Amino acid sequence: MKNQFIALFVTVCMTQSGGAALAEMTPGHMEGHQHAMGTAMESAHADVKMHQACPHCGMDREKFAHSRMLITYSDGTSVGVCSIHCVVTELKAQKGKVIKMVEVADLNTKKLVDAEKATWVIGGSKKGVMTRNPKWAFAQKADAIAFISKNGGQLATYKDVLALAGKE
Repeated sequence: MKNQFIALFVTVCMTQSGGAALAEMTPGHMEGHQHAMGTAMESAHADVKMHQACPHCGMDREKFAHSRMLITYSDGTSVGVCSIHCVVTELKAQKGKVIKMVEVADLNTKKLVDAEKATWVIGGSKKGVMTRNPKWAFAQKADAIAFISKNGGQLATYKDVLALAGKE
């Protein structure tokens, strides 16, 4: 009954305040990050339905669908995070846990691809997520090169990006 009341209260607050009350009440919410309106149930991404908010910073994974990542462990569990920064946080927290796969969103399509097979770009003028030194992933190398032509940056591998994010 209490949970139903809370859900109703949040719905009313969102309706009356355009979502601002929800952003203030969301557990794990970091100051300065605004949560997207709507619910993950409206998401086109199945992983976002399962993991709506990043467990490390509270950011809305639908709003950050272009930088989100999904870690699947060999025991079948998975964790959805907002960015490569929070992947590093997760991996440090779960040190020793066997990873089956890490997926990252293609910046252009927002579809998840194998992080190790993606072409990454480090740097450039497009503001990054949870970092001063942006790191973006692309399913196609041609898209990464086109991004660099427009925004700057340099090609990198997942290993390069993970190492750099680990130092930040």
